Amino acid sequence: MPFFSNRDTDDEAAEEAAEPEEISSDGTTWRVRAADLIPGGASTGSKRPDALYGPETSFGPTHFERAVGCRLVSTDGAELIDCSMALGAVALGYVEPSVTEAVINAARAGNVTGLSHTLEVEVAERLTAVIPCAEQVRFLKTGAEAVAAAVRIARAHTGRSHVIGCGYFGWLGWWKGATGLPAGAHADFETIPFDDAQALHEAAKRSSGKLAAIVLEPVIERLPSEEWLNVARRACDNYGAVLIFDEIKTGFRIRQGGYQEYSGITPDLATFGKAMANGFPLAAVVGKRDVMDAARSTWISSTLAGEGCALAAAGAVLDWHERAEVSEALWSIGGDMMAAVSRAVTASRVKGVSVEGIAPMWFLRFDDAHRESRFLELALEEGVLFKRGAYNFASLAHDDDTIAAIEGAASAAFVALREEAN
Repeated sequence: MPFFSNRDTDDEAAEEAAEPEEISSDGTTWRVRAADLIPGGASTGSKRPDALYGPETSFGPTHFERAVGCRLVSTDGAELIDCSMALGAVALGYVEPSVTEAVINAARAGNVTGLSHTLEVEVAERLTAVIPCAEQVRFLKTGAEAVAAAVRIARAHTGRSHVIGCGYFGWLGWWKGATGLPAGAHADFETIPFDDAQALHEAAKRSSGKLAAIVLEPVIERLPSEEWLNVARRACDNYGAVLIFDEIKTGFRIRQGGYQEYSGITPDLATFGKAMANGFPLAAVVGKRDVMDAARSTWISSTLAGEGCALAAAGAVLDWHERAEVSEALWSIGGDMMAAVSRAVTASRVKGVSVEGIAPMWFLRFDDAHRESRFLELALEEGVLFKRGAYNFASLAHDDDTIAAIEGAASAAFVALREEAN
């Protein structure tokens, strides 16, 4: 079956599809054009060429023309199986028909006006029904905004400033230093190690009188111990602080309601995004009513936070989760992907590579960065785009034939990698 079987079949469209170009109209590559106009070559850090393939590498496509299911076509005409699934933002598959139809209908109806869209209320109601901690909801556009908003709500609720955290919370300056930030921008943020219950206990005790929140990414490469999260829950209860789970990656993937649904440990606030809208820009802060009420005493606002297209996409995703066991399927498919790549590692007898993580979000670990870049290049030649350094994400579009193709591509790339080392 052709990859893009739903494309137009008239002569003009067929001719156009037969002539994909890595060379743009002015004779320069998309990579060069992007580097000239966009600092770093991409507006998303993980899509910069050096992030995709490694520092000082010039191989591999940097831009795509179209995508369906779990496959994309790059500007050089290569059809690739995508294991990154838009950095985890897509769990159902690219251009999933019901999501696409919902978005088109929302666009036709007028996605944003001077009044709030009815979907803002409807989707909020549905989220409160499926996320354990959710009694109220505020919508935003990105995960970085959502976590920053959750922390601001926690500070407004407690009247305190200190935040303890573990994870990646986006690019905003409240939690991490960077060039261009004033001194002290993140002075009230303290990092703790992942899954270190003692370190968390001690940090909370030291800052007890000024502690506003503990914000955790509950899954970082592996599931945490129950003790770690229970220490966080008890510390917040004892010191009057707010427990925040960053569920941007885990929500609508590990479980629809995130890791809190999986573990039974309920935070006060949580942030959702990525797979919640299957690739459309939407994030949310959800939480207990008494804590969320503090959002009214501070300022959190975005013109397009409640636009209809992304909300319609989220509604279609919620429909999917109502009629199918989506998260369970992602665990199963991801497990099959991990097993396939693990078999390729074993069969090729390549050294210094392991398959790690959890099934819905797994990764390849290399003991040498140069060999990792070379593997990515070899895998691209075999038709598979793996994520460098971070998670590969399962989607419903990764069927058995696709997983077999991933195994074949990985095996060929690992064999070539081993032979080059000999």
